[in-house]
Amino acid sequence: MIRWFPSLLAAALLIASAPAAGQPADAGAGLGGVPEIRAQISPRRSTMLSSELAAKIDDLGLREGERFKEGQKLVGFDCAVHRARLNKAIAQQQAARKLYEVNSRLDKLGSVSTLELEAAAAQLSAAEAETAMMRTMVERCAVLAPFPGRIAELKVRRYEFVTEGKELMEILDDRELEVEMIVPSRWLSWLVPGTGFKVLIEETGHAYAAEVTRLSARIDPVSQSIKVFGKVFGRVAEKGGGRQEELLAGMSGRAVFAMPN
Repeated sequence: MIRWFPSLLAAALLIASAPAAGQPADAGAGLGGVPEIRAQISPRRSTMLSSELAAKIDDLGLREGERFKEGQKLVGFDCAVHRARLNKAIAQQQAARKLYEVNSRLDKLGSVSTLELEAAAAQLSAAEAETAMMRTMVERCAVLAPFPGRIAELKVRRYEFVTEGKELMEILDDRELEVEMIVPSRWLSWLVPGTGFKVLIEETGHAYAAEVTRLSARIDPVSQSIKVFGKVFGRVAEKGGGRQEELLAGMSGRAVFAMPN
């Protein structure tokens, strides 16, 4: 039995030195015992734009990485058929309106039945609904930017025929970048919105001052961790702050926190 004691002692030491259950795999101690967490730069606003109709793309002026303004046309479709249908619906609406106006005058003279007047009113309502629907289809012939930003990825090309629901492009607003991190939930005893920290970005090789802006609404019960978001102000060595143009969505690094006493 004595000769097995060193092996049992070694196993006990390995168990004691193993990370605590639920601790995030990327959580560790930095220089001087200061905790470091893996962090990633992400945009606050991003979305995938999709086609709302089946048509051929005839206008696609921007390329990946290029900037656009809010309300700028990003994609244009060949909508000659939809515009023709809109003109037809408008003509039918005008005819239905005239018929209803004539029946209304005749109704005052007692020369038309109530049924005929109500039928004319129903025909006018149907024509107005058809016109509104076709006008909506024509408006969808142009995809406008919901916010200013850049094109992250193009999914289609010009002159390509796309179906309804087809993904067109992914866009993001790189003016408002934030830091995403997953930290141990036990940090909630001192980590609150407004807590300052530094984030070291690997792609740029610089350190940036940042601040916690919000916490996730739920803790992961398996890993006992929580997602945290922060705002980047500028390089630590520089004064004045402001978002750095060198930061891009998808960059990653380490967030360094000063643990309170």
